[in-house]
Amino acid sequence: MSLPVVLQRVKALGYKVFDGDADYDLNIVSIRSKDTTVNTFNDLITVSYKLKRQWYTRSWQCTTDPGLYWLNNPMRTEGTAILCPGQYRGSHKLGKHRGSYTALTQVRPVKVFRDPDRDNEHDVVDVSIQEGLFGINIHRANKSRRSTRVDRWSAGCTVFASPDEFNEFIKLCRKQYAVNGWDTFTYTLLEEW
Repeated sequence: MSLPVVLQRVKALGYKVFDGDADYDLNIVSIRSKDTTVNTFNDLITVSYKLKRQWYTRSWQCTTDPGLYWLNNPMRTEGTAILCPGQYRGSHKLGKHRGSYTALTQVRPVKVFRDPDRDNEHDVVDVSIQEGLFGINIHRANKSRRSTRVDRWSAGCTVFASPDEFNEFIKLCRKQYAVNGWDTFTYTLLEEW
């Protein structure tokens, strides 16, 4: 049986694909849109996994970019974080986002661009890359309704537009842990191709 298209792309880029026979061995992959419009949920987050040797893929609307508020008001003097495309093995675990609700929280280093110029564009310049633990989580925006603008919801995290879709995602993450006992998650960020 052939790999889902998103995983074909992951494999073509030389990244690890979790394609064994274990049920709910999640491949979490986001796709950053070519559309560079700031403050929009214009990206996708996908989860591909096997269940009884059959592939399933789910995808949801998200942002992988910081919102306009944080571009104009960086938390750090080096600038606002923008996650670099790549694969981050075992980078996330189920935890509490800001101590508030269950999300995937960063537990291993990732690479980010730093955008320091406080304008309305995402600047991704190789010389600005930092690697470390920056709290680049995978979480939701509003808890009760779909969000249409990123605003303060992301300072560099991957953020779901819909709370219901986020809950579906977390349910799958919990399923991986319940079925396999694996509590870490690999996160892959691709650019739209």
